[in-house]
Amino acid sequence: MTDQTYNVLFLCTGNSARSILAEAIMNRLGQGRFKAYSAGSQAKGTVHPFALDLLQKLNHNIEFARSKNWEEFAKLGAPKMDFVFTVCDNTANESCPVWPGQPMSAHWGIPDPAAAEGTEAERHLAFSEAYRMLQARISIFTNLPLASIDKLALKDKLDAIGKATDLDGAA
Repeated sequence: MTDQTYNVLFLCTGNSARSILAEAIMNRLGQGRFKAYSAGSQAKGTVHPFALDLLQKLNHNIEFARSKNWEEFAKLGAPKMDFVFTVCDNTANESCPVWPGQPMSAHWGIPDPAAAEGTEAERHLAFSEAYRMLQARISIFTNLPLASIDKLALKDKLDAIGKATDLDGAA
């Protein structure tokens, strides 16, 4: 892999929370080396207001944020993806979309904060926790020496990032 700008797609089911958060984080941490996008297999059509609120509080520009179907990125003329990460939660029996083609892909499951129950504060906390987990994984990923890692080793590293459970010191 060369010194290029890599296109990264974060896929989820509804594209209303986790994948939107990941897109914002990647575009910030990627510092021009990565261009992030997000989509859903069954896009809700709106971004969850708690996701927008959190991103604004963390000084992210939210003009990019819109819920869109993954088919938008499968059309002729769409950006070619170098990496595709699913962020849906298999442990909650949530179905994850599968991206066709040849991009490097991995599953980075995150519990769905939009499905969180409890008080408003507890629900906001679920979004903060999803953000923290995504930021830690994306930080590890953006610091990988992509140009010097062969594809098989890179795939192993991407899978390991998704399986990491102790992410407190990773960001």
